[in-house]
Amino acid sequence: YNPILLLMASVSQAEEPVCRWRGDPESPQLSKDGDVILGGLFSFHSTWINRQDTYKHKPMPLQCTSLHFREFQFAQAMLFAIEEINNSTDLLPGISLGYKIYDVCGSIARGVKVALALANGNEVFSSSEARCSRPAQVQAIMGETSSSPCMAISTVIGPFYIPMISHFATCACLSDKTKYPSFLRTIPSDYYQSRALAQLVKHYGWTWVGAINTNDDYGNNGMAIFIETAKQLGICLEYSVSVFRTDPPEKILKIVDIIKASTSKVIVAFLSHLDMDMVIHEFSHHNLTGYQWVGSESWIFDSQTAAMDRNHILDGAIGLSIPKAHVSGMREFMLDVKPLNSTSNELFTEFWEKLFSCEFKRSKASAGNQRECTGHEDLSGVQNSFTDMSLMPIFNNVYKGVYAVAHAFHNMLSCNKTCNKKVQLDPFMHIQQVNFKTKEGDEVYFNEYGDPAAKYEIINWQPTKNGIVDFVTVGLHDSSLPADKQLNLLNKSFIWAKNSQQVPLSVCSEKCPPGTRKVLQKGKPVCCYDCLRCAEGEISNITDSIACVRCHPEFWSNERRDACVKKEAEFLSYEEIMGALLTAASLFGTCMTAVVAFIFFRYRQTPVVRANNSELSFLLLFSLTLCFLCSLTFIGRPSEWSCMLRHTAFGITFVLCISCVLGKTIVVLMAFRATLPGSDVMKWFGPAQQKLSVLGFTLIQVIICILWLTISPPFPFKNFKESKEKIILECALGSAVGFWAVLGYIGLLAMLCFILAFLARKLPDNFNEAKFITFSMLIFCAVWITFIPAYVSSPGKFSVAVEIFAILASSFGLLICIFIPKCYIILLKPEKNTKKNMMVRGAPKLS
Repeated sequence: YNPILLLMASVSQAEEPVCRWRGDPESPQLSKDGDVILGGLFSFHSTWINRQDTYKHKPMPLQCTSLHFREFQFAQAMLFAIEEINNSTDLLPGISLGYKIYDVCGSIARGVKVALALANGNEVFSSSEARCSRPAQVQAIMGETSSSPCMAISTVIGPFYIPMISHFATCACLSDKTKYPSFLRTIPSDYYQSRALAQLVKHYGWTWVGAINTNDDYGNNGMAIFIETAKQLGICLEYSVSVFRTDPPEKILKIVDIIKASTSKVIVAFLSHLDMDMVIHEFSHHNLTGYQWVGSESWIFDSQTAAMDRNHILDGAIGLSIPKAHVSGMREFMLDVKPLNSTSNELFTEFWEKLFSCEFKRSKASAGNQRECTGHEDLSGVQNSFTDMSLMPIFNNVYKGVYAVAHAFHNMLSCNKTCNKKVQLDPFMHIQQVNFKTKEGDEVYFNEYGDPAAKYEIINWQPTKNGIVDFVTVGLHDSSLPADKQLNLLNKSFIWAKNSQQVPLSVCSEKCPPGTRKVLQKGKPVCCYDCLRCAEGEISNITDSIACVRCHPEFWSNERRDACVKKEAEFLSYEEIMGALLTAASLFGTCMTAVVAFIFFRYRQTPVVRANNSELSFLLLFSLTLCFLCSLTFIGRPSEWSCMLRHTAFGITFVLCISCVLGKTIVVLMAFRATLPGSDVMKWFGPAQQKLSVLGFTLIQVIICILWLTISPPFPFKNFKESKEKIILECALGSAVGFWAVLGYIGLLAMLCFILAFLARKLPDNFNEAKFITFSMLIFCAVWITFIPAYVSSPGKFSVAVEIFAILASSFGLLICIFIPKCYIILLKPEKNTKKNMMVRGAPKLS
């Protein structure tokens, strides 16, 4: 029996579907009929009483507490815009706008619930199948004020494309059209605000800051974008903490301890005004003053927050605010609260009692110190947050949102003098495309993300003598401009923390001056560093340089390491003492050779001169003169020609000199061999042959030099390695083989000359020249053998000095050993300058 009844009931239900409302119906706190209904979601109460449900009984409706006048102002702004539109003959002629406004009490769950009520209506049931899929009860929803409720509500109603226009939800996440397709707003996204705050912090050089944000979508997303932008701008966060007004005292105390222990003097606060109120209370309790606050738009322009700051925690705060606005007639409308008294709603009973600090007589039992409300109180003498119009920019956002909906309907219904009411309403696409100006000249439009243009005023909290904070506009920020022109500070005086006129300093490390570089401190952020002095040869000419730049090889760092100065060029010059002494020695040797040549020429007919092959003697004196003079080519700034000349002239003149000595030695040696019976060797060593031998030996050296100069000649060279602070100007050898071939050839001739002179040293001659040639060649070889290691090991110009010294020493050795004994006899011992004294038994005549 029972199963049959159940089956019949199920069949009857299948034939007549019924749409039933689940849960208690929700009634709006404010409502008015119209041709087009707009929904409104405002938190007239800021919180609710928490109850511990046992789930044994149906949960009771939410009990809201803490009446909040600000949300009443937002609702009044919405009603003002609707009334103004209904009274307009230009916008939506013949169409009346109605509204249903709910109190969501700051609860996300309640916000979702009443949003569904706005979409579905409040009928308990419907037996009509068509009514199960009817259009939405409202065409658009105005609100909510906070980002987190907007995210939840938009997620639920988004699939139905019911437009939701918020006046104060700034979270950048709401710009994601894939998640929130029907969400729009008349306040800029925090994406721009967070970046603007980072630019503001960077502008004042605050690279070491603390951060505190509301622990919800608004605060967390806004702070995340700020941190990302700050990192790009070189700003470091010493700490980043999040709070919520319902956090337990232990968590709040832990955050206070973190801030107390910090060294940063700037706090970036991305807080809602309710959480800011709580933070002010805690800071006042712990006497945390002297911090420079940088605030977001949610509290920086809030007179209620300023009124709570009795201990002047926030004096000198700076931050971003929605640009000031004025809507004619709105103030008067909002302060005319008498129409609200006509409602028999408990909400407005509570509102009226708090507004006028009175109490309606509910029963005889009700008594107290509160005066009785009459319902006819005059608001003109009341001063509270409801009469404060400082949030007019936000009221204007509500106003613009209502007008955006009205213009969308006006376009959609093709309104001219009348509107076509038969058009199917689909306002979302039309709202996205609106572009109009309000009566005050404000341009209203939405970009592809449903956001308006991002423009902010920069506000500075400047306390006055009577203790009231003056919100002074000190700059503007326009995100639509190029990055370098977005921030525009006005020429106004600022008040900073502790009422100071000086911009506070908040850095982890002082700036590194020019001449130093930054070195990061291990385990700390990039803003914490030490300043190390640049090394020798490196500079940094900017403040906070991350690296030192090495100077060009021709330059060196100055003492301060902030500029490169040209290195001093070092070479053996005539002006310095060593160069002057060597020049004097060279000229003295040249003069001495000239004197000897003059003596020999003057006494050329004497036996001493004639007996020592006068033609080779004069040629030898000429070559010695060239040897002395060629040393001068090694002194002075090296040039391309001087480098080629000094080595080739030295090599050729010395070979010419040694060839002459070798010729004289061979002549002495062969002359005594010619005395042997039947010997005709002297016919091969006559004057002509002697000249040809000198020419031949010298020609070989000339060929070596030509090959050297052709293949790889010496060239001027700047040596940067020998000295860090100087440029050593020297002559590079070009081909080292060529250089050592020249020296080797000179050495070969010198050794040959030494050997032959050594063999002829004991020949029977009263004045045997071979002895002096042997001694001179011994000196010559000793000088040049010691020259090689000294030349290789001497730095810079000293190697040139060593080479000049070797040239002069060997030249003086030849001059003194070969010619001075003869001059001694010519000038001081003329009695020995005879043929008789020149010859001994068995000695040949050499002249």
